[in-house]
Amino acid sequence: MTINCKGKLINLNTPKVMGVINTTPNSFYAKSRKTSAEDILKQAESMLAAGATFLDLGGYSTQPGAPTISETEEINRVLPAIELILKNFPEALISIDTFRAQVADKSVASGAAIINDISAGSLDPKLMQTVAEHQVPYIMMHMRGTPQNMKELDTYENLLQEILFYFSGKIKTARNLGINDVIIDPGFGFAKNLKQNFELLNHLELFKNLELPILAGLSRKSMIYKTLETTAAEALNGTTILNTIALTKGASILRVHDVKEAVECVKLFNQLQSNN
Repeated sequence: MTINCKGKLINLNTPKVMGVINTTPNSFYAKSRKTSAEDILKQAESMLAAGATFLDLGGYSTQPGAPTISETEEINRVLPAIELILKNFPEALISIDTFRAQVADKSVASGAAIINDISAGSLDPKLMQTVAEHQVPYIMMHMRGTPQNMKELDTYENLLQEILFYFSGKIKTARNLGINDVIIDPGFGFAKNLKQNFELLNHLELFKNLELPILAGLSRKSMIYKTLETTAAEALNGTTILNTIALTKGASILRVHDVKEAVECVKLFNQLQSNN
């Protein structure tokens, strides 16, 4: 449960928080969109001060139906952000949210420490090889199709069994390539409907059988605000509740828009665990 980030060992037996910074104009939660250098730096500073262990930078919106953009545009969004953050916070551990090998390659060369791939190599067969060459931790997520069509691909005979089977194959591929540090993300909201998302959370502990750290990306997602009949902007309380449930079921990383609240979740969870 320890991963190596640029020579720094991070123990995930104690859950960690990953703060989301989207260098996009169209990510689903408006307050996560940071497109100016000033806003990116301010957000990074705030998240690190609040206790984020990782910062997850994304230059390609993967919300359902989002338009695709070129690799060049994605690179031009994320590389300056990496360089800006590391210039001001050299110890920051930056994760790059991309499914493209070229973006991953250039990002790690610029100082990124982790690759976070929504497709687990399905959308770019060169991506896992790139991760192996750089020897950085790899977050692989479960999804089907692409962000443009995944909403139509939510039919499963056995949701949990099929996701576990998917990961077993992807993990084998990663290991054969020589990727040492793998983290799994069950992919809440990706090719899953509302009921399926809650089924996944309800049985999240099953994924501990894979003996790898689990990342839970629940923050302000539609499974929360649709259930509560509200909006992403009003989904912080619901996010905190589901993050807490995810921790009790074995999540090692909470990927969130609101770092302070997630860090408080982890602190309270750790206190509860210490009293067992």
